[in-house]
Amino acid sequence: MDSTPHGAAVTATGFGVKGPRGWAFRNIDFTAAPGSLIAVQGPSGSGRTCLLLALTGRMKSAAGTAEVGGLPLPKKKSAVRSVTALAHVPGVAELDPALTVGEHLRERALLQGRFGASLRALLKPRRERRAAARALVDTALTAAGLDLESLPKGIRTSVRDLERLEALRLSVALALIGGPRLLAIDDTDLKLSDDERGAAWKMLHGLAAAGTTVLAVCSEPPVGDEDVVLVRTGGRPEPTAPEDASGTSTSTTDSEESKTPEGREESEAGKAGKDSQGEPSGPAGTASADSAPAEPPSKAPADDGHDEEGAADALAETGRA
Repeated sequence: MDSTPHGAAVTATGFGVKGPRGWAFRNIDFTAAPGSLIAVQGPSGSGRTCLLLALTGRMKSAAGTAEVGGLPLPKKKSAVRSVTALAHVPGVAELDPALTVGEHLRERALLQGRFGASLRALLKPRRERRAAARALVDTALTAAGLDLESLPKGIRTSVRDLERLEALRLSVALALIGGPRLLAIDDTDLKLSDDERGAAWKMLHGLAAAGTTVLAVCSEPPVGDEDVVLVRTGGRPEPTAPEDASGTSTSTTDSEESKTPEGREESEAGKAGKDSQGEPSGPAGTASADSAPAEPPSKAPADDGHDEEGAADALAETGRA
């Protein structure tokens, strides 16, 4: 484990997640120092959320290696979850529109005090514990840039009445209460205006500058920002040929499948059928357009890193179907 007191270094090499019908993403390679701002960009269905969940220990990887704060994935998923937090991940970590801002904050502070505090902290007098909880909440709100006095009903404002940027700030503040070394945020710039997008990235830059490593899924990363580590999903890597039992690479193209004994028998049968009808069978060693069609091969899942079905299946395993 690295010796960084707060932010976690993140590395990935050939990292990938696969669902029952294909790859959610694959071949992800990047290195980010502690306190970095990492922007994950890609089209919808390209595995952006799966990458976020995998790097925070919430989803098991299928290829490559990754480390968060020196903790290897997927071997140390539980330990990685203890030093990371999620903000605004639909179906996994999202706000309840029926609750108020104050109810969300009190609930999160209560959970942190009960399950996230040390034994020594739990033994302190109730007054000291309450003061510590208030200080923790105030610090998180300040870091997220959420001013409770500016809300329509202050701390009693319902979540459903929050603007999109205010809801994002609240989600970030709730995640920061746990003091994570890596904060992961999904759909950072979804439905934000240009000004709101700029304000959101300014907030994330501030968090990273304060020492917390930030992983933000987005559709448009900051333009010309050299301080951002950009990771793109949705690429189409060169397919690799599977290996047979002997360890020799084999190809699964249709032309080579026809070279098997079964394929040759079907081809010869097709030729015989055409010759018996007096129709041309085509040049030797080639398939004729008029020959009897063989049984069509079943389609295998796309193995290209941009598989919407693979991403959907992988997310379904976390309860986000």
